[in-house]
Amino acid sequence: MSRVIFTCGDINGIGPEISIKLFSKLLASKSKKTIGFVCPINVFNYYYKLLKADFKYHLCDKDLCSGSSLNLIPMEDYKLTIGKATKDSGKAAYKSIIRSIEFVKEGLADALVTAPISKAAFNIAGIKFPGHTELLAASEKQNKYLMMFLSKDVNAALLTIHEPLKDIPLLISRTKIIDALTLIQMSAKNDFAIHNPRIAVLGLNPHAGENGNIGSEEKNIITPAIKQLSKKISVDGPFVPDAFWGTKLFKRYDFVLGMYHDQVLIPFKLMNFDRGVNYTAGLKIIRTSPDHGTAFDIAGKGIASEQSLSEAYRFALRIHLNRKKIIEKG
Repeated sequence: MSRVIFTCGDINGIGPEISIKLFSKLLASKSKKTIGFVCPINVFNYYYKLLKADFKYHLCDKDLCSGSSLNLIPMEDYKLTIGKATKDSGKAAYKSIIRSIEFVKEGLADALVTAPISKAAFNIAGIKFPGHTELLAASEKQNKYLMMFLSKDVNAALLTIHEPLKDIPLLISRTKIIDALTLIQMSAKNDFAIHNPRIAVLGLNPHAGENGNIGSEEKNIITPAIKQLSKKISVDGPFVPDAFWGTKLFKRYDFVLGMYHDQVLIPFKLMNFDRGVNYTAGLKIIRTSPDHGTAFDIAGKGIASEQSLSEAYRFALRIHLNRKKIIEKG
């Protein structure tokens, strides 16, 4: 049975709310679950009462027990200021992540599902990470990793993550593209049981550079990288980004590699806003997350949807089971 540990996310956002909503549904089913939740006691109590939850839970320090009870891993109290990024909410979110990582590294949990955090709260708290992906990679001292976005209809990855647009051309290299495609190939096989994935690569410039007339990155960097790997893996491109999404060409591929954040995230969220999943590929730790933010504007109102968090949980289970099968086969 897979053991999954959840973080609370930013306590002033919707993370605790959607977590407790999901736990209510999961623990109401007859099948046993092994679920841990790292959260300040006062925050958990507040949302447990607000949502009128009635599932069983017990305080837990290490071993996660399976059954119909939530394993609540308590943290010290942090001040709730619902709807705002604060120093306390940044600290609580960070400590929840660190404690959850420890559980996975110590073999006490198999996968990690993270609730949304606020970069502003991290900055106020003096935490020098732009997001989960970079924090998790640093915890493994790993510099080769990918931010992926998963859904029923399309799976995509980013070559660059949280970077200003003006810096993107300088960050693209043949080596980086080859490393990214190699990681997608490996993750497809180990995490998703897709042994010969079809991968599409998007261009950087409008019209994919139009043969060098609108930028040279496609001609000098992206195309040579694709050609270098084309005999080893099934990869096509670079595609004109707007036409690729507009004509639904993505349906022919198992994975899409985009050059920068919004090139992938705008179409992905249009298709999957309530059910998209963020995944960090290339790490030992299995980590998934809902593909949305803290939603400070609706925090504390009891109206946030847990659908994306539910999908993140489902993908975490799937990835763990796929990796487990590979280990068992030797």
